[in-house]
Formats: sequence, C-alpha cells, structure tokens
Amino acid sequence: MKKKILAVLLGVAMTISLIGCGGKTNETSQTESSETKDTFTIGFSNCSQDTPFFANMTPIIEDYAKGKDIKVVSLNADNDVAKQNKDIQDLVSRGIDVLIVNPVNEDGPSAGIEVCNKANIPVITVDKNVKAGNAAWVGRDNKEMGRQVGERLIELLGGADAAKGTILEIQGTAGSTTMMNRRDGFHEAIEKAPGLKIVESSYCDFDRSKAIPATQDLLQANKDVVAIYGHNDDMAMGASQVVKEQGFNNVLVCGVDGLMESVLAIKEGKYACTASNDPVLLGQTAVDVAIDLMAGEKVEAFVDAGTIIIDSTNVDEYADESLDFATMVK
Repeated sequence: MKKKILAVLLGVAMTISLIGCGGKTNETSQTESSETKDTFTIGFSNCSQDTPFFANMTPIIEDYAKGKDIKVVSLNADNDVAKQNKDIQDLVSRGIDVLIVNPVNEDGPSAGIEVCNKANIPVITVDKNVKAGNAAWVGRDNKEMGRQVGERLIELLGGADAAKGTILEIQGTAGSTTMMNRRDGFHEAIEKAPGLKIVESSYCDFDRSKAIPATQDLLQANKDVVAIYGHNDDMAMGASQVVKEQGFNNVLVCGVDGLMESVLAIKEGKYACTASNDPVLLGQTAVDVAIDLMAGEKVEAFVDAGTIIIDSTNVDEYADESLDFATMVK
C-alpha cells in the first residue's frame, strides 16, 4: 500500500515538473517569436539627394524608424539607374528584411527588385512607383495635385469665364511619370478657362538652376503672361526670382510640394499657392507599411498619403521656418 501511494506521489511530482517546464518553454518561445516579429531591418534606396524633397526623405525615414527601434540602411543612387540596381543588391547582401525604394524611374530598379522578389524580401515604393514587383506604393496622386493647383489658380485669376492670358509652365524631367501627371492634371483644369493658354518650357529636371534661364527665355518670347506654374516649388521659386528681377509684379507663381520657402513666400504675398507633398508624412507612412507587411498584415497596393492646397487662406497653419517642407503631421 505504501509503495502504491509513493508511486502516485512521484507521478504527480513528475507531472507538475513537466507542466512547469512546458510552461516555461512555451513562454520563452512566445517571447522569442515576438522579438523576431518586432525586430527587422529596412533597406532604403533613394533615387538622389539633388532636390530638397529627395534630400529630406532619407533622414525622415531613418529618424521615424529609429523611434520604433527599427534599423535602416540607406543608399543614394545619384539618379543613376545602374547604381540603384547595384545599391539594392548591396542592401540585400547586408541582410535587410524589407526594401523601401524611391526609384530613379518606373523601369529603373527592375533588376534590383527582381533580386528582392527571389529572396522573398517585400518591396515598397515611395513617392514614385514601378511597373511591377512591389507589394505596395506609398505616394500621392500627382495628377490630382496638378489639377488642384490649376483650379485654385483659375480662382485667383478671376474665375473660368474672366481669366485671360498666358501661363508659363516650367516642366520637370522628360518621361517622368510625376512630370506627366502634374502636367496633365494642370492642363485638365486650365482647359475649363477658355481665355487662358499654356506655353511649356524645355525640360528643367525639377532643378531651380535650370528653371531660371528657361523662365527668362519664356518671358522674352511671350506677352500677356499672367501666371507661372512649376512642376515643383524649387523650379517655381527660381521662376519667381526671375519675375521679381524683371519687374513682373502681377504675375502669379505656383507650384507643387509645399517647399517651406514657397510657403513663407505665400505668407509674404509673393507666391500664389502650392499643393502639399509633405515628405514627412510620406516617409513615415512608408515605414508604417513596412511594419504592417512584416507583421503579416494585408496592405493596399496604393497607399495615398494625401495633399492639400496651401494659399493665403490657410498659410498660417503650415508656415514654420524650422521645417524644410510644410507638413500635415500634427
């Protein structure tokens, strides 16, 4: 009888011991799984650093990710397609878990993206998109941005029936989807005002230094200029400089991106309007999408970061000399 009771007690003790060990093992497994899920490395391939907008993208993504204890490895392609593909392959070799890429153009980084696809590394495009291979695109509707600027400009010129004169359009980079969409949206709006005509510049690559001589040439060749539209604020601010130097005080200048220099010029009455292309919200949203993907969540193919027209009616909400761009992040 004593032997039987001893055997039962020994069995209970062993069971308790096994349950305890099992509970500990399960807890450790869950903890390790959680740490693996929450800790990953983002690779960021930026197309260039040659405009204020692109230059800001890298620190925005790095700082926001750092605040979430996520490591970012960033490389700059210098507007070179071959370099961007090489950079992406370099990032893959460094062991990244997800790639965020601001492509040089929509065809450019296809080889690098293919490497990511074969390695099962999710690809997120930011600002510009690619034709295939990415899990999500975080960007904005550039056509709608151009349209909104055009519609606001018509209002500032007295409305569709009253607006008359020539609009000079300072174009971005030839073949760029961003350029074409900002052009097409703007044209669709201006077509509603029969008294307005658009004269396009040569391609200025979103570069202020190229926009200045282009504006000078257009002002010499055209009369009745009432407005200038730049495919980005950097070029439009160059055009604004020319307008001021040549005494065209009544010419309205507008652009896209919400460059703080242009926002402050709006506040001073020296710039008409801009469509916000807030890089802070754009970069932060890209990191958030990366987090969702790594957590196994479903994401939309196009994540629209949104825009707003900034003009004299709301400029005080966005003017901040400490920032490079107006931000919708509050």
